[in-house]
Amino acid sequence: MLQSKFKSLTPRNDVLSFIVLAIVLMVLLPILFDIFRLNLIGKYLTFAFVAIGLVLSWGLGGILSLGQGVFFGIGGYAMAMFLKLEASTPENTAIQSTPGIPDFMDWNQLTALPWFWEPFHSFTFTVVAIIVVPAIFAYIIGAAMFKRRVGGVYFAIITQAIAAIMTILIIGQQGYTGGVNGITDLRTLLGWDIRTDSAKYVLYFVNAFLLLAVLVVAQYIRKSKLGRLLVAMRDSEDRVRFSGYDVSNFKIFIFCIAGIFSSIGGAMFTLQVGFMSPSLIGIVPSIEMVIFAAVGGNLSIIGAVYGALLVNWAKTILSESYPEIWLFAMGALFIAVVMAFPKGLAGLYETYIQPKVDKQLDKWFKKEKAE
Repeated sequence: MLQSKFKSLTPRNDVLSFIVLAIVLMVLLPILFDIFRLNLIGKYLTFAFVAIGLVLSWGLGGILSLGQGVFFGIGGYAMAMFLKLEASTPENTAIQSTPGIPDFMDWNQLTALPWFWEPFHSFTFTVVAIIVVPAIFAYIIGAAMFKRRVGGVYFAIITQAIAAIMTILIIGQQGYTGGVNGITDLRTLLGWDIRTDSAKYVLYFVNAFLLLAVLVVAQYIRKSKLGRLLVAMRDSEDRVRFSGYDVSNFKIFIFCIAGIFSSIGGAMFTLQVGFMSPSLIGIVPSIEMVIFAAVGGNLSIIGAVYGALLVNWAKTILSESYPEIWLFAMGALFIAVVMAFPKGLAGLYETYIQPKVDKQLDKWFKKEKAE
């Protein structure tokens, strides 16, 4: 009885894995790193939101999206629009031809705030938009594709095309979106200066807390009947359909959830870094987001977080030390991990570390029983 109880508390257990990750994020990292590096780690964690969503949609449901940067950008731009409006008061923009509008609009000869910017004066509306807008957009894409049984590589290519279209649209509409530079010079959140070191500490902990909350939601979905159906659909979609389930609705739902997670990450990225640009929405960043999930293990929700941290940390170190070849090094890292450890970091742990932990626990239990 005692042995089985303690075995349920090994790192293989989801609860203990979650606790370990929470300690790492909330205690160890803030102690070990200065504010500059901690802010970088906070930025890495915003991509973990996307990776978690990809584990649910791709790892569990077999729905590979190469356009998650679109949803990341929706959340990021929604938050950036609110922050930019707060920074663009008539007093702060008195030198412009048209005070009271964002600077890039004034540079592009706009004389009034566009109608779709107006609601973002409200922080409540902004928070709701970060959740609702990506859900609606994901629903439209999912309904258009999954109701017609478009999946696999075709769905991946279509989402990739959507990411490219969205990037071109944002860059082309410079007067409304800031163009290739994006939305920059973000200063305050409800009057609170987000550029100070103390604010960066607070935002890091808020970001980490939200990530842990998303992990709880993702784990609940994975353990629920829906999670089991997603795995069944991934392995044999026709069998699930013939059992009487509407496969398309399940796919649409999990794709919407993944989009919402990505959008939350985008909003936190804007707060952590202080800008949002189309360079974070297109094909390349969307593929990088898939790499985060693959390196962590596309079947492991906790592994997705470690994958996002590892890949982004390696990206930073390599770009600082080897600016001319770091892209090649990142590609080699990804290929090496996928070929040597197809289940990612989570598979590496299960194969090489978990058996040793179980062996040590068995010895400990036998010793306790003997005494």
